[in-house]
Amino acid sequence: MNKWFELTLKADARLTADLLDEALVESGAVAVTMKDGSDEPIFEPLPGETPLWSETLVTGLYEVPCDVEAIKAFLMSYLDQPYLPIVETHELEDKDWVRAWQDHYKPIKFGENLWICPTHLPSPEPEIATVRLDPGLAFGTGTHPTTALCLEWLSDHREQLIDATIVDYGCGSGILGIAGKLLGAKACYSTDIDKQAIYATEQNAERNSVSIHAALPESFSPPKAKIVLSNILSGPLVELAPILANLVEPGGHLVLAGLLDHDAEFVKDAYRDQFEFQADKSLDGWTRLYGIKRS
Repeated sequence: MNKWFELTLKADARLTADLLDEALVESGAVAVTMKDGSDEPIFEPLPGETPLWSETLVTGLYEVPCDVEAIKAFLMSYLDQPYLPIVETHELEDKDWVRAWQDHYKPIKFGENLWICPTHLPSPEPEIATVRLDPGLAFGTGTHPTTALCLEWLSDHREQLIDATIVDYGCGSGILGIAGKLLGAKACYSTDIDKQAIYATEQNAERNSVSIHAALPESFSPPKAKIVLSNILSGPLVELAPILANLVEPGGHLVLAGLLDHDAEFVKDAYRDQFEFQADKSLDGWTRLYGIKRS
């Protein structure tokens, strides 16, 4: 059985994620992955910005045996740094990948009507809606408070979902749209700036036997929807207010997440002229907003 060595570095303004990726490959890594270092949603960046997390961890995978000290020396020379921003290093066997992942991800219930369940486990309640989802390259497995708040809203508003058209703006893994379809929505239109998110949404939709119309923003033209969800961040939620508000049909529902508690009023101000906001919901410092569009 193969053994592997993992080296994880933390990107910053100078040692960018792309630069660390390049350096790890040049040092002999057989694979390089990037992941969120602070559990932050991917959102649509401003033009010219790179769609990465503000705190990105970059991990190189090396086949054992390897000269760890030589790898570190090469990286310091390549990056022209006297030290490396190492977060962690460890060895693991092939089977450890599977076991560690399966031990970490368990079924999670949201409200009374929805489960999110890894594909390797049976649904605890197969008679109710169950999204089958494994963690991958796109954000959204239900473990982050912002995603959890949106999933809870969907579960609690199942009656409004029946035969509804919904939009998921900033879809990540596609989890919200898939949950909406399984809870009774007639059609779902999803978009994200990240091509990987579109691919992940399509693959996850197929895994769950539902149909979702997924496209990049430049080719995204959904009809007006009864329900529009957007789990991004406060800045983009404000910038996208005209677009998101226009997507909601009169009397329809707008669900916004990805904002910190102290940003709630700031975001509401961008939508107040068209929406009556209901009670906010907060979880671990994150807030979900829910508004109904005036007819």
